Amino acid sequence: MAQEPNDTSIDPLWYKDAIIYELHVKTFYDSDGNGMGDFRGLIEKLDYLQDLGVTAIWLLPFYPSPLRDDGYDIADYFDVNPTFGSLNDFRALLDAAHERNLRVITELVINHTSDQNPWFQKSRRAAAAAAAGAIEPGYGGDIAYKDFYVWSNTPEKYKDARIIFKDFETSNWAWDPVAKAYYWHRFYSHQPDLNFENPAVHDAVEKVCDFWLSMGVDGLRLDAVPYLYEREDSNCENLPETHEYLRKLRAHVDAKFPNRVLLAEANQWPEDAAAYFGKGDESQMSFHFPLMPRMFMALQMEDRFPIIDILEQTPSIPENCQWAMFLRNHDELTLEMVTDEERDYMYRVYATDPHARINLGIRRRLAPLLANSRRKIELLNTLLFSMPGTPIVYYGDEIGMGDNFYLGDRNGCRTPMQWSPDRNAGFSRANPQQLYLPVTIDPEYHYEAVNVENQQKNLSSLLWWTRRVIAMRKNFKAFSRGSLEFLNPDNAKVLAFLRRWENETIVVVANLSRFAQSAELDLSRFAGYVPMEVFSRNLFRPIRKSRYVITLGPHAYYWFALQAPTDARRASKKRVVPTIKAPADLDILLGNSQREQLEREILPNYVRNSRWFGSKARTFRDLKVIEQLAISPDRDGARLLFVEVNYLDAPTETYAIPVKIASGEAARSVSQSASHAIIAHFADTGGAILFDAIWDTTFRSQLFEAIVQRQAIKGQVTDLVGLASDKLEPDHLLASGKSQVFGAEQSNSSMLFDNGFFLKLYRKLEDGVNPDVELNRFLTEHTQFPNVPAFVGALEYRRTKAEPTVVCLLQRA
Repeated sequence: MAQEPNDTSIDPLWYKDAIIYELHVKTFYDSDGNGMGDFRGLIEKLDYLQDLGVTAIWLLPFYPSPLRDDGYDIADYFDVNPTFGSLNDFRALLDAAHERNLRVITELVINHTSDQNPWFQKSRRAAAAAAAGAIEPGYGGDIAYKDFYVWSNTPEKYKDARIIFKDFETSNWAWDPVAKAYYWHRFYSHQPDLNFENPAVHDAVEKVCDFWLSMGVDGLRLDAVPYLYEREDSNCENLPETHEYLRKLRAHVDAKFPNRVLLAEANQWPEDAAAYFGKGDESQMSFHFPLMPRMFMALQMEDRFPIIDILEQTPSIPENCQWAMFLRNHDELTLEMVTDEERDYMYRVYATDPHARINLGIRRRLAPLLANSRRKIELLNTLLFSMPGTPIVYYGDEIGMGDNFYLGDRNGCRTPMQWSPDRNAGFSRANPQQLYLPVTIDPEYHYEAVNVENQQKNLSSLLWWTRRVIAMRKNFKAFSRGSLEFLNPDNAKVLAFLRRWENETIVVVANLSRFAQSAELDLSRFAGYVPMEVFSRNLFRPIRKSRYVITLGPHAYYWFALQAPTDARRASKKRVVPTIKAPADLDILLGNSQREQLEREILPNYVRNSRWFGSKARTFRDLKVIEQLAISPDRDGARLLFVEVNYLDAPTETYAIPVKIASGEAARSVSQSASHAIIAHFADTGGAILFDAIWDTTFRSQLFEAIVQRQAIKGQVTDLVGLASDKLEPDHLLASGKSQVFGAEQSNSSMLFDNGFFLKLYRKLEDGVNPDVELNRFLTEHTQFPNVPAFVGALEYRRTKAEPTVVCLLQRA
């Protein structure tokens, strides 16, 4: 069984803060060279998704299927398509994703199945037997499936229900020659609808849920939920019975699998879509379909009205619920939830080529829809990440992939992921003719130009910009949980709104025009506050009682975090020590389930406020623990952490941070003598603290001994090696046991031992020769120069394919 997603410390509302990445397994990476992506290939690319900053993966259907609707025609709910791998491969994917704190959301297509599904085959045989007036030998248990689907002797029922796929279907009924009856289908005729009037169908669906959730899946997307029930004299959508069933399903899932999420796909007007939240007892999430086309409409019209209008029509939702927001996905850009006039306008400006149109929508990716305009792509993504709801990124849109609408159906938006300029875009080693779909070779979006490898090397690329905007969104809960309030400047080409959560206030301003614009914002209630531009951290002029004038370039945007007035900022300058809600145990703290909090909140808080951290003026992106080394075998001993600090505007830096846990009298001693060294408090542990271990006498002695005894300390991927001078004398082999930390720290931390030894811990680590150490060693070992402290030894950090890095220098004072 795959491991559980996480432990009991998980926030049950995790989906509110999520950033979801949508992909089809077959599109992402082919590990075995058969031309089709697979689970093993996806596992190989999880690090890419982690680096992108997303927190959840939404996998399109991967079940056994005839693939006549890209997997949404499911033939078996309890297995995976062998083309993608095995159930064990899927379990391995779950484990690998959870190790990286990535959640996995899969599809639960419950409205319909494939006509190849054994349920349907049994149902049609049972219907035929029943129509013949007898249950013939050989049908066995098939009769139990007779009412699994909606059968009728006439296609005249439910005439008020619309036909969704008008380009492919002329009726919602299809004749079955085996059953000699009509069956109901809301989508393709090869996808018969299940009959939710039958309690046995409810039981079957619950078994499917249990199967995947017990495996460790974190969420289920409920496909096409508005169409579960049928009723005469109605349009067979959004019926009360559907909501009653969803409440039943939600209760079942909550009782057996806490902290899992149901995501409803309801392509409906806001009022109807919001109904799928119920009173917080149906789905926790639901797609906001009507907003998506209006974002494109507002951009083309250069007018904010379509966005404001549809969001003002959107009712408030329960506190434990969240909208799912997106720009593009695996289907066409749907125009079902717009007026006829608006649909004609969208076709006219975004799909002049009739081949780009399908059903009631436009089958194009984000970049081609926006004519590959980098400014427009950034602008719409900025709005996506700042709107109320959880953003969803469609695979490839982070690099601006193109499409090929000549491939038929929606396949033009489902081509292989473009990893490199190599053959098959680095997606597969197969013969190009063997690929499930051809890679994009449109000159403007050719895989040799648009690919991850190229953009990885270019800090100005769309990929790097996407990483930055995701990192910035994750820094502010106002985006994921805050309220929305529109500001209404006189200039309708400028969209401006506030997002507020607790003490966070973000002002979002976007120019929808292709020309420069100015606008006056009424921010008088924030008089005295200073807007800080989130990406650059530059401060703009303070807000006054008068209107705040702002100018924007073509398709420009700003995210401003409003900083408190000067006096309040000064008062809040003192660092607030965070609290860890976990056991006071370094193994747990540095394990997979707790490391995210350590990297995202705890260590950045300490690093930014430490005197030895010299990059305070740079824009912090994130911090990652890349290695931990136990200096002593004692389980409660200190750990030496090596962390990478990534910036938005500068190269990555590596720092050394020794940490230890203290409780009782030891914790009180640190609090009194070195309160600035406290990294975090532990909740409900009797005053235990996590602190910087250079303030621990035992740790200082252990560093000394590691050097003079030439110890080799093994890490997960690195070694720490003690190097002692060739002129080491016997009295150097023992430390006095008494030492103190120098009060003044700059780029390093210094410790003085009572017997005359001086130990320096370099905080910022740089590969290669350390001039300080090299010169000191030469003067000690090869000259009689008496005017420098004698070199005693050093501690080196060694990694594969990298030059050694000096961590500590030991001298005789």
